[in-house]
Amino acid sequence: MSLSRFLPPHRSLAFAVRLAAVALPVALPGMAVAQQQVQRYDIPAGPLGTVLSRYAQLSGVPISFQTRQVAGLSSQGVRGEFSVGEGFAQVLRGTGLMAQSSEDGFLLAPLPPTEGALELGDLTVVGQGLGATTEGTDSYTTGSSNSATGLNLSLRETPQTISVMTRQRMDDQNLRSLGEVLQQTPGINVQSPGSDRLYVFSRGLAVDNYQYDGMPTTSFAFTQALPQALSDMAIYDRVEVLRGATGLLSGSGDPSGTVNLVRKKPTDTFRGHIDAGIGSWDLYRGEVDVSGPLNDSASLRGRAVAAYQQGNSFTDYLQQEKTIGYGVLEADLNEDTLLTVGVDYLRSDPRGFSTTGLPVVDSQGRQFKTSRHDNPASRDSTNRQESINAFASLEHKLAYDWKLKVAANYLYGTRDYDSIIVGTTTGFVNAQTGNGLSYTATKGDNTQEQKGLDVMASGPFQLFGREHELVFGFNLQDYENRRNGFGNLLANGTSNNGVSGKPVNIYTWDNYAPTASYNFNREDDNIDQWQSGVYLATRLKPTDDLSVILGSRVSDYRYDAELIYHVASLMPYGTDDQVRVHGEVTPYAGVVYDLSENHSLYASYTSIFKPQPYRDRSGKLLDPRQGDNYEIGLKSEFYNGRLNTSAALFEVKLDNDAIADGTVDGNDLITAYRASKTTTKGIDLEASGELLPGWNLAASYSHSVVKDADHDRVKTTIPTDLVKVFTTYRLPGELDRLTLGGGVNWQSGIHMTVDSWRLPGPAKVKQDDYATVNLMGRYDITRQWSATATVNNLFDKKYISSLDENFYSGSWGDPRNVMLSTRYEF
Repeated sequence: MSLSRFLPPHRSLAFAVRLAAVALPVALPGMAVAQQQVQRYDIPAGPLGTVLSRYAQLSGVPISFQTRQVAGLSSQGVRGEFSVGEGFAQVLRGTGLMAQSSEDGFLLAPLPPTEGALELGDLTVVGQGLGATTEGTDSYTTGSSNSATGLNLSLRETPQTISVMTRQRMDDQNLRSLGEVLQQTPGINVQSPGSDRLYVFSRGLAVDNYQYDGMPTTSFAFTQALPQALSDMAIYDRVEVLRGATGLLSGSGDPSGTVNLVRKKPTDTFRGHIDAGIGSWDLYRGEVDVSGPLNDSASLRGRAVAAYQQGNSFTDYLQQEKTIGYGVLEADLNEDTLLTVGVDYLRSDPRGFSTTGLPVVDSQGRQFKTSRHDNPASRDSTNRQESINAFASLEHKLAYDWKLKVAANYLYGTRDYDSIIVGTTTGFVNAQTGNGLSYTATKGDNTQEQKGLDVMASGPFQLFGREHELVFGFNLQDYENRRNGFGNLLANGTSNNGVSGKPVNIYTWDNYAPTASYNFNREDDNIDQWQSGVYLATRLKPTDDLSVILGSRVSDYRYDAELIYHVASLMPYGTDDQVRVHGEVTPYAGVVYDLSENHSLYASYTSIFKPQPYRDRSGKLLDPRQGDNYEIGLKSEFYNGRLNTSAALFEVKLDNDAIADGTVDGNDLITAYRASKTTTKGIDLEASGELLPGWNLAASYSHSVVKDADHDRVKTTIPTDLVKVFTTYRLPGELDRLTLGGGVNWQSGIHMTVDSWRLPGPAKVKQDDYATVNLMGRYDITRQWSATATVNNLFDKKYISSLDENFYSGSWGDPRNVMLSTRYEF
């Protein structure tokens, strides 16, 4: 006879769980002993109530709850050796619930939103609600972000579109570089017009706002000296990408978006891993990561990461070598003050490096296709880069839950290049004979130094009987870039190094080039940029369901640019430009309304102000881009924030947007731009997180179109539509050591028009829409040792990944490639 016949349905499950523990002594001293014992469990994933019942039976510890508390919730189960507290943490992971001590066992209770752990006598049950840090969460989303406003808000509470590439996502797909991460990021299009060069686009516009731990840095979207683009993922916990204007915190806010790289931090327990991998084209990689306390009290903690990678490429004669080092210390100066200091180092040393892609138009104006293995650079072309990034921060807790943070960042980078390429700007190839192109030789060195400082105070305040939040601060950026170059073909075809201008047959070229002499000519390209600003943002809560976020920034900006060509026997060509802006106001406004416990509507407005380095045909700098960014949307979160979804409509209106417009008069090597009014409209859809225990999903669709004042589409080398889907699932039961995953990336077609006096007429180059399929699998050999395999472009799709209007060239996307890696955690 079933006891359920005598009990109401909503109480029967709870009674059964308590009955499972009847064998325990009535008094609980024995239970305290049981809590300390470590047992082995093998409970598969399933409904939370069922898993809790089974766990109570095996652990000998009673827990009481009502059916409504677990209705609709699932558990990933528990496998392995755990104490009672550790077992509860596994069973309740991601449910938003915790086990709470009572006189006769445990009770199921909601996890407090501001607490991550609950003390149960001598037992600690760790809550699994997500925080900002993603490492160790196994999640494809994060609990909070401050990239948009400086306020620590959940993704749902932030009135702009934010995507987060977590540590788990990067590990699942073996994403090792920033370029690889951004290729998988929702709404982001990545193009590589040459080796280790990145053009990054969001909402149809170039991205050049990069941050480290929220500290803005200076970069220019189309430069070859971009230390940020070389960033290796070994040292980062996550990459947050905010799509849309971001002038509130970064000053000169670009309407495209911001990439925030958040570093790994020390842990208060000893841990680490060793990782080794091999991949296609003789790729080898090793990584070591060690973290933990440096004294008995754990008030001093440290972390060290080192990685090394070398390999060839599907591109002939291209070899790449990269070395990464990272060290960081945290010190609790007292219970209210935290000091963090650290430094990271990166060295990139490629051979066979090319600054451009391959020819895409022949001399008759027809689209020209090369082999995707062809390399336009000589075998010994180099582009060595090194960067050192030092940082420090001091965080102090003030009275009334306020805190003060002072952060500083110093980035120093060098570049030393020496290359000879088959230049596509000097002519067009004869498809029948292979003639028509010539060598272009360049050599030089580049240094850049930038310093940043940010002082921020934040905390709650009371107004009209309700609690609100406020953040205000000051930051500055100081950027200096120096480049001394030699080479290039002059506008009149004169060679300045004995090599440029010499003809070459691309069908017979073996990637050996003549030796350049570099006897006389020189070019200087110097940039000095300085900006500072004060900012303030507040999150007002007129009601429990309504949040109003208001902010503003007042900035000063100074930009000096000098470009000079010293050419023997010719008049020097040069420009000397200055931009001065004082008291520029950048307002920000956002509204979030909670429709229910899971859904929120939002709207936001951001002003745009962005000085730019682009020149018109006369060589004069374009005026700063100015405009407005509008966005409305719906955001939702499920399972205590472990699954986030968003849908957004946006519009960006710009004045002085830069549109490619031939070359600068007197210099065929400098692309000219015209200032134009443009409007970008689009939609972003995204879902990321955990659908069920062990099942992660990242899915997105993005659409954006840029049109000029005549309603004609511009910037056609950027796709209008992107679809990105990737999912992983940890198998249940006896196969629970195996995780399988896969996904697809699809994008719409791109095209450009090549208009040159060397052609019989304008020529159109296009790449139709295409999709690539990626797979992964991971097997946990033991609890500490795992092996992961990834396959990219499974069906070996051949496609042009980028079109470069500056050099009339294109670059092929990666063919099918495989990587195998193994990791031992300790």
